[in-house]
Amino acid sequence: MMPIAERVIMISGASRGIGLAVAKRLLNEGARLSLGVRDTAAARDSLRTSNTTGVRFFPYSATDLKSAENWVAGTVKTFGRLDGLVNNAGVSQPPVALADDDETGLDEMWAVNVKGPLRLTRLALPHLASSGTGRVVNIASLSGKRVKNVNMGYAMTKFALIALTHATRREGWAQGIRATAICPSFVRTDMTSAVDRVEPADMIQPADLAELVLTALTLPNNAVVAEILVNYTLEDMF
Repeated sequence: MMPIAERVIMISGASRGIGLAVAKRLLNEGARLSLGVRDTAAARDSLRTSNTTGVRFFPYSATDLKSAENWVAGTVKTFGRLDGLVNNAGVSQPPVALADDDETGLDEMWAVNVKGPLRLTRLALPHLASSGTGRVVNIASLSGKRVKNVNMGYAMTKFALIALTHATRREGWAQGIRATAICPSFVRTDMTSAVDRVEPADMIQPADLAELVLTALTLPNNAVVAEILVNYTLEDMF
């Protein structure tokens, strides 16, 4: 297994929250990073205290196929290889309930949470296959394992993202590609800032999820975890 310090990793949504924590953790290990973000200037500012010598920033929108194509192509052109993809960008609002007949919010969630990762994975697969130890880590959710609130739309997209993870494992297994879905409950990020029933300090911390992403990226081909379920509290089964 190639040391993480020699690997090239793409991370979507890396300017804040989980994605930023993952970028910082991988930088500490010496990885070379290709960060796909909506605002490259803001992303650079977020990483201003880190050594960004091996980092490149690319404009990326999960709803724009062309930006995905340009990002993957730009990464390979810049670094000459691609070893890992972390699909982190996602949205959870506005909530979409079963009774809602306006599907605008659902369409947006589907475009960002499912079609975005699908496109990046499809584009990255040939390059990950060339690596021999290619890795795809999808930041899913426990909402993709059970439904506990009215936001059915978000849960649907995370169930689908987990399905994409398993499809990726099957598709790329013979070429050494391994895929993992990390499924957390509430994580202390901007996305959960409106949650008032759980204290922020009691939520999962982004830095702890970043450790799990590092683990998923560095496990050998013969020791793979397909799903990692992470919770801040006790639930039956989770």
